[in-house]
Amino acid sequence: MMDMPFSLPRRRLLAAALSSLPLALALPGCSSKAEPLPFEGNDITGSQLGRDLDMIDTTGQRRTLADFRGKVLLVFFGYTQCPDVCPTAMAQAAQALQLLGDKAGEVRVIMVSVDPARDTPEILGAYVQAFDPSFVGLTGTPEQLDKTARSFKAFYAKEPGPTPEHYAMNHSSAFYLMDREGEARALLGPSLTPEDMAHDIKLLL
Repeated sequence: MMDMPFSLPRRRLLAAALSSLPLALALPGCSSKAEPLPFEGNDITGSQLGRDLDMIDTTGQRRTLADFRGKVLLVFFGYTQCPDVCPTAMAQAAQALQLLGDKAGEVRVIMVSVDPARDTPEILGAYVQAFDPSFVGLTGTPEQLDKTARSFKAFYAKEPGPTPEHYAMNHSSAFYLMDREGEARALLGPSLTPEDMAHDIKLLL
């Protein structure tokens, strides 16, 4: 099934929005006791993003942030029929885990589907595990997705195609790096290399 790729202007618009996100999150009253760290990505410590994660994994089990406590998380919003951004991001995450060596087991890469109508648990599971067997796919109802995306302040929007079944999903293209306590710590944009990603992950291990 073919999909409509993102145009270059749209990618630039999304990248610009992501680059300004940490400034928008610097709201009064958002403080954290977490130690400042020299991230390659944008520091979002104290933003409290992602606390309302509530989706369904590829086995049909409900998953919340508490289920991943003790692991460092890389959370990405995407979908399986994405033509370029998502497979590139997943491949980069897989490379970053390889760079971590024995420490890779302390990290979970999570892809939250922004296309639950087409991304069933079976389809999503096969997709993410093709990049790495440890990757976790989360899907669910439109209501669950809306709640979770709002919690992360993640953008997604349906873009109509030539038929009702052939459509694209525009979406944020950064990873949210979260520490072992489930606190959002850095936003890793698409310009970062796997080496940069591994560097930031190591800071939390």
